[in-house]
Amino acid sequence: MLVDSHCHLDRLDLSPFNGNLDEALLSARNSGVEEYLCVAINKENQQAVIQLAEQYESVYASAGIHPLNTEGQDADVEYLYEISKHPKVVAIGETGLDYYYAKDTATKQKSLFHTHIQAAVKADLPLIIHTRDAREDTLRILKEEGAERVGGVLHCFTESLEMAITAIEMGFYISFSGIVTFRNAESLRDVARQVPLERILVETDSPYLTPAPHRGKPNSPRHVVDVARCLSELRGLDFDEFCAQTTRNYKKLFFNK
Repeated sequence: MLVDSHCHLDRLDLSPFNGNLDEALLSARNSGVEEYLCVAINKENQQAVIQLAEQYESVYASAGIHPLNTEGQDADVEYLYEISKHPKVVAIGETGLDYYYAKDTATKQKSLFHTHIQAAVKADLPLIIHTRDAREDTLRILKEEGAERVGGVLHCFTESLEMAITAIEMGFYISFSGIVTFRNAESLRDVARQVPLERILVETDSPYLTPAPHRGKPNSPRHVVDVARCLSELRGLDFDEFCAQTTRNYKKLFFNK
């Protein structure tokens, strides 16, 4: 069994599935993917994410505002906390810092990041963290807000092993996406070989970051299989055993099982 621990089902290109999300999820299920965490990115899509979680037993949701979606977006702790009460909401985020694409909004990003961590602590839910070219500020804010009380995941990880280890010491997991399969991602593969197995998650971040060998085609949850296969081979592990462990990691983080 596999889990797509981070996807955006409301944004998928459904043209390969006759425009039907049911078919996309059936395709994933036929590939061995049985559960999905559909992640919110702003106030506009928050309700759509929750509605998908309500519609499909295998879909869960998060509450959050992506750091690249801060324009016109304001959220206080109570706003996020109220959403977190929904029984299918299992995480706060995605939140974090992106200085690669939007360093000009760093002040707003940091303010919302603080807010999300405070809401996660209040709701006792894990965090979904987006971080790019913002290692020092990301780790500093996590520490300042006591994020180790709830933990979470650094999703779509592309940073250094040192950052991964520091986050793990704070109770976080490291999630790898299709980027790990890219031709020019050898440094990331080196990191993936060294992250403790009991701290690894797998994801598609679909509709983005389609893994090899499907580059140039729409990404969807079924392709998390390719991410898992790449990682299991990198580590010299049996594919089924690797899948089972990453699924156990997901269950422990988001459902305390």
